[in-house]
Amino acid sequence: MRRADRLFQIVQLLRGGRLVTAATLAEKLEVSVRTIYRDIADLQSTRVPIEGEAGVGYVMRDGYDIPPLMFTSDEIVALVAGAQMVRSWGGTAMANAAEEALIKIEAVLPEASRARAAGARVFALPSVQNQETRDRIDACEKAAENRDIISIEYTDLKGSASSRDIQPLGIWFWGNVWTLAAWCQLREGFRVFRVDRISKLTLTGERFAPLPDRSLAACLRHFEAEEYNRDERSGHNASV
Repeated sequence: MRRADRLFQIVQLLRGGRLVTAATLAEKLEVSVRTIYRDIADLQSTRVPIEGEAGVGYVMRDGYDIPPLMFTSDEIVALVAGAQMVRSWGGTAMANAAEEALIKIEAVLPEASRARAAGARVFALPSVQNQETRDRIDACEKAAENRDIISIEYTDLKGSASSRDIQPLGIWFWGNVWTLAAWCQLREGFRVFRVDRISKLTLTGERFAPLPDRSLAACLRHFEAEEYNRDERSGHNASV
Protein backbone atom coordinates (compact mmCIF):
# COMPACT_ATOMS: atom_id res chain seq x y z
CA MET A 1 0.00 0.00 0.00
CA ARG A 2 1.32 3.43 -0.90
CA ARG A 3 1.93 5.77 2.00
CA ALA A 4 -0.60 8.28 0.66
CA ASP A 5 -3.23 5.53 0.56
CA ARG A 6 -2.32 4.49 4.11
CA LEU A 7 -2.72 8.04 5.41
CA PHE A 8 -6.12 8.24 3.73
CA GLN A 9 -7.16 4.94 5.32
CA ILE A 10 -6.08 6.17 8.77
CA VAL A 11 -8.37 9.19 8.39
CA GLN A 12 -11.23 6.92 7.31
CA LEU A 13 -10.71 4.56 10.25
CA LEU A 14 -10.68 7.42 12.75
CA ARG A 15 -13.96 8.89 11.54
CA GLY A 16 -17.03 8.36 13.68
CA GLY A 17 -15.70 9.72 16.97
CA ARG A 18 -14.36 6.37 18.17
CA LEU A 19 -11.15 5.95 20.10
CA VAL A 20 -8.85 3.69 18.07
CA THR A 21 -5.50 2.42 19.32
CA ALA A 22 -2.32 2.47 17.27
CA ALA A 23 -2.18 -1.33 17.59
CA THR A 24 -5.62 -1.66 15.99
CA LEU A 25 -4.65 0.66 13.14
CA ALA A 26 -1.40 -1.24 12.63
CA GLU A 27 -3.23 -4.57 12.45
CA LYS A 28 -5.81 -3.30 9.94
CA LEU A 29 -3.20 -1.65 7.71
CA GLU A 30 -0.60 -4.41 8.14
CA VAL A 31 2.22 -2.13 9.27
CA SER A 32 4.13 -1.65 12.51
CA VAL A 33 2.86 0.42 15.43
CA ARG A 34 5.92 2.65 15.02
CA THR A 35 4.82 3.41 11.44
CA ILE A 36 1.36 4.39 12.71
CA TYR A 37 2.92 6.77 15.25
CA ARG A 38 4.89 8.45 12.46
CA ASP A 39 1.83 8.65 10.21
CA ILE A 40 -0.34 10.14 12.96
CA ALA A 41 2.34 12.75 13.73
CA ASP A 42 2.54 13.67 10.04
CA LEU A 43 -1.24 14.00 9.79
CA GLN A 44 -1.37 16.16 12.91
CA SER A 45 1.39 18.39 11.50
CA THR A 46 -0.84 19.10 8.49
CA ARG A 47 -3.68 20.17 10.85
CA VAL A 48 -5.78 17.05 10.56
CA PRO A 49 -7.78 17.25 13.84
CA ILE A 50 -6.58 13.99 15.39
CA GLU A 51 -6.37 13.92 19.17
CA GLY A 52 -4.82 11.34 21.48
CA GLU A 53 -1.49 9.89 22.38
CA ALA A 54 0.63 6.78 22.11
CA GLY A 55 -0.49 4.00 24.43
CA VAL A 56 -3.99 5.46 24.81
CA GLY A 57 -5.47 5.82 21.34
CA TYR A 58 -6.57 8.36 18.81
CA VAL A 59 -9.82 10.03 17.81
CA MET A 60 -10.67 12.56 15.11
CA ARG A 61 -13.06 15.43 15.65
CA ASP A 62 -16.17 15.49 13.48
CA GLY A 63 -16.33 17.70 10.44
CA TYR A 64 -12.91 17.20 8.86
CA ASP A 65 -12.93 17.02 5.05
CA ILE A 66 -16.20 15.15 4.99
CA PRO A 67 -18.27 15.35 1.82
CA PRO A 68 -21.95 16.04 2.51
CA LEU A 69 -24.33 13.11 2.20
CA MET A 70 -27.98 13.85 1.66
CA PHE A 71 -30.42 11.00 2.18
CA THR A 72 -34.19 10.99 2.41
CA SER A 73 -35.82 9.39 5.45
CA ASP A 74 -36.74 6.31 3.41
CA GLU A 75 -33.19 6.02 2.06
CA ILE A 76 -31.76 6.11 5.58
CA VAL A 77 -34.09 3.32 6.68
CA ALA A 78 -33.11 1.27 3.61
CA LEU A 79 -29.40 1.72 4.33
CA VAL A 80 -29.79 0.75 7.98
CA ALA A 81 -31.96 -2.26 7.11
CA GLY A 82 -29.55 -3.46 4.43
CA ALA A 83 -26.50 -3.10 6.66
CA GLN A 84 -28.23 -4.91 9.53
CA MET A 85 -29.20 -7.83 7.30
CA VAL A 86 -25.66 -8.16 5.96
CA ARG A 87 -24.33 -7.88 9.51
CA SER A 88 -26.64 -10.68 10.64
CA TRP A 89 -26.58 -12.99 7.62
CA GLY A 90 -23.48 -12.19 5.58
CA GLY A 91 -20.01 -13.59 5.81
CA THR A 92 -17.67 -12.56 8.59
CA ALA A 93 -15.86 -9.94 6.50
CA MET A 94 -19.17 -8.73 5.06
CA ALA A 95 -20.60 -8.29 8.55
CA ASN A 96 -17.59 -6.29 9.72
CA ALA A 97 -17.72 -4.12 6.60
CA ALA A 98 -21.44 -3.45 7.16
CA GLU A 99 -20.72 -2.35 10.73
CA GLU A 100 -17.97 0.00 9.54
CA ALA A 101 -20.19 1.37 6.79
CA LEU A 102 -22.94 2.21 9.29
CA ILE A 103 -20.46 4.07 11.50
CA LYS A 104 -19.07 6.07 8.57
CA ILE A 105 -22.51 6.93 7.21
CA GLU A 106 -23.72 8.12 10.60
CA ALA A 107 -20.56 10.21 11.02
CA VAL A 108 -21.29 12.33 7.94
CA LEU A 109 -25.06 12.67 8.31
CA PRO A 110 -26.59 15.92 9.52
CA GLU A 111 -27.84 15.78 13.11
CA ALA A 112 -31.51 15.27 12.18
CA SER A 113 -30.68 12.49 9.73
CA ARG A 114 -28.35 10.87 12.26
CA ALA A 115 -31.21 10.73 14.74
CA ARG A 116 -33.42 9.13 12.09
CA ALA A 117 -30.79 6.44 11.45
CA ALA A 118 -30.40 5.74 15.16
CA GLY A 119 -34.17 5.54 15.60
CA ALA A 120 -34.95 3.35 12.60
CA ARG A 121 -37.36 0.61 13.67
CA VAL A 122 -35.94 -2.10 11.44
CA PHE A 123 -34.29 -5.23 12.77
CA ALA A 124 -32.70 -8.42 11.43
CA LEU A 125 -32.94 -11.64 13.39
CA PRO A 126 -29.62 -13.22 14.42
CA SER A 127 -28.20 -15.60 11.85
CA VAL A 128 -28.46 -19.34 12.44
CA GLN A 129 -25.32 -19.90 10.37
CA ASN A 130 -22.26 -21.07 12.24
CA GLN A 131 -18.92 -19.29 12.08
CA GLU A 132 -17.48 -21.80 9.63
CA THR A 133 -20.27 -21.14 7.13
CA ARG A 134 -19.93 -17.38 7.51
CA ASP A 135 -16.20 -17.59 6.82
CA ARG A 136 -16.91 -19.81 3.81
CA ILE A 137 -19.33 -17.22 2.39
CA ASP A 138 -16.46 -14.72 2.37
CA ALA A 139 -14.14 -17.30 0.81
CA CYS A 140 -16.61 -18.02 -2.00
CA GLU A 141 -17.15 -14.34 -2.73
CA LYS A 142 -13.44 -13.61 -2.79
CA ALA A 143 -12.70 -16.61 -5.01
CA ALA A 144 -15.37 -15.48 -7.48
CA GLU A 145 -13.93 -11.96 -7.52
CA ASN A 146 -10.37 -13.22 -8.08
CA ARG A 147 -11.43 -15.98 -10.52
CA ASP A 148 -9.71 -18.60 -8.37
CA ILE A 149 -10.40 -22.24 -9.16
CA ILE A 150 -11.38 -23.91 -5.90
CA SER A 151 -11.62 -27.51 -4.79
CA ILE A 152 -14.66 -28.36 -2.67
CA GLU A 153 -16.03 -31.33 -0.80
CA TYR A 154 -19.80 -31.21 -1.04
CA THR A 155 -22.78 -33.13 0.31
CA ASP A 156 -26.07 -32.72 -1.58
CA LEU A 157 -29.60 -32.85 -0.18
CA LYS A 158 -29.73 -36.62 -0.68
CA GLY A 159 -26.60 -37.09 1.42
CA SER A 160 -24.34 -37.97 -1.51
CA ALA A 161 -20.77 -36.67 -1.06
CA SER A 162 -18.49 -35.59 -3.88
CA SER A 163 -15.22 -33.75 -4.50
CA ARG A 164 -14.79 -31.46 -7.45
CA ASP A 165 -12.91 -28.45 -8.82
CA ILE A 166 -15.12 -25.52 -9.74
CA GLN A 167 -14.89 -22.03 -11.17
CA PRO A 168 -16.94 -19.80 -8.79
CA LEU A 169 -19.04 -17.13 -10.51
CA GLY A 170 -21.17 -15.52 -7.77
CA ILE A 171 -23.15 -16.08 -4.61
CA TRP A 172 -26.85 -15.58 -3.89
CA PHE A 173 -28.77 -15.16 -0.65
CA TRP A 174 -32.20 -16.81 -0.60
CA GLY A 175 -33.48 -15.59 2.76
CA ASN A 176 -32.08 -18.44 4.84
CA VAL A 177 -29.24 -19.97 2.81
CA TRP A 178 -26.45 -18.81 0.50
CA THR A 179 -25.72 -20.60 -2.75
CA LEU A 180 -22.65 -20.52 -4.97
CA ALA A 181 -23.10 -20.53 -8.74
CA ALA A 182 -20.15 -22.06 -10.57
CA TRP A 183 -18.84 -23.88 -13.59
CA CYS A 184 -18.18 -27.44 -12.49
CA GLN A 185 -15.08 -28.91 -14.16
CA LEU A 186 -16.15 -32.43 -13.21
CA ARG A 187 -19.59 -32.20 -14.86
CA GLU A 188 -18.53 -29.63 -17.48
CA GLY A 189 -21.56 -27.51 -16.82
CA PHE A 190 -23.11 -24.90 -14.57
CA ARG A 191 -23.99 -26.00 -11.05
CA VAL A 192 -25.31 -24.37 -7.87
CA PHE A 193 -24.01 -25.38 -4.44
CA ARG A 194 -25.39 -24.52 -1.02
CA VAL A 195 -22.55 -22.89 0.90
CA ASP A 196 -23.57 -24.53 4.18
CA ARG A 197 -23.19 -27.96 2.52
CA ILE A 198 -19.60 -27.32 1.46
CA SER A 199 -17.58 -29.14 4.10
CA LYS A 200 -14.17 -28.12 2.79
CA LEU A 201 -12.95 -25.42 0.42
CA THR A 202 -9.37 -24.95 -0.74
CA LEU A 203 -7.67 -22.89 -3.42
CA THR A 204 -6.06 -24.95 -6.16
CA GLY A 205 -3.57 -22.19 -6.98
CA GLU A 206 -4.99 -21.88 -10.50
CA ARG A 207 -7.17 -19.17 -12.00
CA PHE A 208 -9.72 -19.38 -14.77
CA ALA A 209 -10.00 -17.08 -17.76
CA PRO A 210 -13.20 -15.05 -18.26
CA LEU A 211 -14.99 -16.90 -21.08
CA PRO A 212 -18.33 -15.62 -22.44
CA ASP A 213 -19.93 -19.08 -22.41
CA ARG A 214 -18.84 -19.73 -18.80
CA SER A 215 -19.61 -16.30 -17.36
CA LEU A 216 -22.09 -15.33 -14.66
CA ALA A 217 -24.41 -13.91 -17.34
CA ALA A 218 -24.25 -17.20 -19.24
CA CYS A 219 -24.98 -19.07 -16.02
CA LEU A 220 -28.08 -16.98 -15.39
CA ARG A 221 -29.29 -17.51 -18.95
CA HIS A 222 -28.76 -21.25 -18.54
CA PHE A 223 -30.90 -21.51 -15.41
CA GLU A 224 -33.54 -19.16 -16.80
CA ALA A 225 -33.82 -21.41 -19.86
CA GLU A 226 -34.08 -24.48 -17.63
CA GLU A 227 -36.88 -22.84 -15.64
CA TYR A 228 -38.70 -21.84 -18.84
CA ASN A 229 -38.44 -25.35 -20.27
CA ARG A 230 -39.71 -26.83 -17.01
CA ASP A 231 -42.70 -24.46 -17.05
CA GLU A 232 -43.39 -25.33 -20.69
CA ARG A 233 -43.36 -29.05 -19.92
CA SER A 234 -45.63 -28.53 -16.91
CA GLY A 235 -48.07 -26.48 -19.00
CA HIS A 236 -48.11 -29.08 -21.75
CA ASN A 237 -48.79 -31.89 -19.29
CA ALA A 238 -51.57 -29.93 -17.67
CA SER A 239 -53.31 -29.33 -20.98
CA VAL A 240 -53.26 -32.99 -22.05
